[in-house]
Amino acid sequence: MKGILKNEAGITKKVKIGFSWTTFFFGFIPALIRGDLKWAVIMFLLAAVAGAFTFGVGAWIPGLIFSFVYNKLYIKELLEKGYKPANEETKRELEARGITSGITTAA
Repeated sequence: MKGILKNEAGITKKVKIGFSWTTFFFGFIPALIRGDLKWAVIMFLLAAVAGAFTFGVGAWIPGLIFSFVYNKLYIKELLEKGYKPANEETKRELEARGITSGITTAA
């Protein structure tokens, strides 16, 4: 499911809620494209470490794990930066998935 977040300046971001297929297939690259350098570096380093200890075979393990949690991490950081759900549907979906509770929608 996709949601829309909006900040006070009127900037909107469309976000995917749930499993991240792009992270599953491309690892840290989606975070890098989104400008989320912190998580891109973390994902890259974890894949490099896992790959180094398993001769490259285990480098996919962090990508698999982050596929389940990355979108949630990204949305939480946007909410911390002042973004709010742009509509009631996004608000309900975020609350249902335990990402946020008691937050108001953007005006």
